[in-house]
Amino acid sequence: MDIGGVCLYLVMRILIITLLTFSFMNAVAQNKEKEFLNNLNKFCNQSFSGEAVFPEGDRNPFAGKALKIYFSTCTEKEVRIPFHVGEDKSRTWVLTIDEKGLLLKHDHRHEDGTPDEITMYGGYANAKGNGVEQFFPADEYTANLIPAAATNEWTFALSEDKKTLSYMLKRDEQLRFHARFDLTKPLEK
Repeated sequence: MDIGGVCLYLVMRILIITLLTFSFMNAVAQNKEKEFLNNLNKFCNQSFSGEAVFPEGDRNPFAGKALKIYFSTCTEKEVRIPFHVGEDKSRTWVLTIDEKGLLLKHDHRHEDGTPDEITMYGGYANAKGNGVEQFFPADEYTANLIPAAATNEWTFALSEDKKTLSYMLKRDEQLRFHARFDLTKPLEK
């Protein structure tokens, strides 16, 4: 075999190993994402109260308002969690799994059910997540819809004992918002 054939052989071997490694890593990530969704499904048809823990004081637009989540739709491919802030019921977190991975979207609606102008922003989970915590960097749609949010990263984190759920937003790697929900005390419907 000449030097060109050897180089081609080596390049093809590296390419095959890279593809196999990527496929394996993707399968591992999808298993963690499915495990995470399954962990959320355990709270289906239940509501929980929470509190905004960051930012503190007057800087927090949700300070003093009742926070409530409701696990309304729970399947192996989708979890919908309406998020109420006081009387404002316009927000729903939508987590879905498809062939690309776990996707988070923020669905904002008016009282009549029509979509808000700023809605369906979010992104796919990155590889840092596991069965109790997932990280969602902003996707291109989000960056185009809300240019300031191009560096956003949302995090959903269950405590190891699955007694609390945290929802966090970072922008430019700085924490902007953190809400924590007590999963030990379901609210009466």
